[in-house]
Amino acid sequence: MVKKVELTPRKKTILKAIVNTHISNGEPVGSKSLTTNQQIALSSATIRNEMAELEEMGYLEQPHTSAGRIPSEMGYRFYVDNLLQQYKLTAGEIVKLNSMLKAKAAELDRLLDNASRVMTALTGYTSLSVKPQNISPSVIKFSVIRVDGITLLLVMILEAGTVKTSYMSTPSEVDDEAALKLQNVLNHHIAGQPMEQVTLPVMMAAEREMGEHAFLIQSAIKCIYDTISEPEHADLRLEGIDRLLQYREYSDVMRLRGLLGALEKKDEIVSMISGADTDKVNVLIGSENAVDPMKDSTLVFKTITQDGHIVGAIGVIGPCRMDYSKVITTVDYLSRSINGLIGGALPPPGENENDPNNGGSS
Repeated sequence: MVKKVELTPRKKTILKAIVNTHISNGEPVGSKSLTTNQQIALSSATIRNEMAELEEMGYLEQPHTSAGRIPSEMGYRFYVDNLLQQYKLTAGEIVKLNSMLKAKAAELDRLLDNASRVMTALTGYTSLSVKPQNISPSVIKFSVIRVDGITLLLVMILEAGTVKTSYMSTPSEVDDEAALKLQNVLNHHIAGQPMEQVTLPVMMAAEREMGEHAFLIQSAIKCIYDTISEPEHADLRLEGIDRLLQYREYSDVMRLRGLLGALEKKDEIVSMISGADTDKVNVLIGSENAVDPMKDSTLVFKTITQDGHIVGAIGVIGPCRMDYSKVITTVDYLSRSINGLIGGALPPPGENENDPNNGGSS
């Protein structure tokens, strides 16, 4: 059983150096490389003893008997939560990040696509974006077809060109004239506006116009709500999937195939993201991921919210030896910028408020 013991400053320094070195070259780290490259003012013997204790405590692993150590999931988690230094975006990186903000604020789909491309270019990892669900679509045109005396078919053309239909039962018999009148009233009072703006006064005006067939309005509104509020499947899109191939962690064909299969199915990942903390950058390391094939990878993401609802997310997926500082800063900057665009307030150019403790499991 792994002992939970507070790390000494010396152990923290050595663990941080090992994680940084392993992220950089992907190789097990030995005491000699730390004294040579990290300029730690300790003897190799002292570092070896500290590394052995860190391994016993669960922060390091030794992949081979004679090899150096690599961070464990516990080591990566401690690094992200306690040792991560704030990454400072360069002027060039800020220019690239802000270039994606040229899209119109209303075009959230385009913003997310651009953000994914920029993240992959800057971080070197595979990026993902979760497209928003159509929370409150507007019906731009209604058609009402009389099927029989007590059944009407409502045909609804939505903003994106989607067509939805629903059968509507009426409490009493309705003729063709009443069906046509209902179609005209719906197009006059309801078409073209979000359903949350269809208030009681709007419904009362529609009922007055329907005259003796006013009872049809309440049934029609309920039918419309029930039809267009059906949940849509959020769309997960990936950018730079080939970037996975450059990391030796995915040289195992079966492991890579399992990960790609999970990414292709999408639903589990979208569900995991939808239940995440909306106030911070989420960092899920290895087995912290609920999706089994992702237990050898790290997922870093942040949700995009509007009026308290999650309308999308952007993130990065890659090996556990990820450049966490740069990835977290980039994801945080882009997500805040997109939230600012759709909410009407952008962060100041070049601002980087990322806290070293901003990342954490959800």
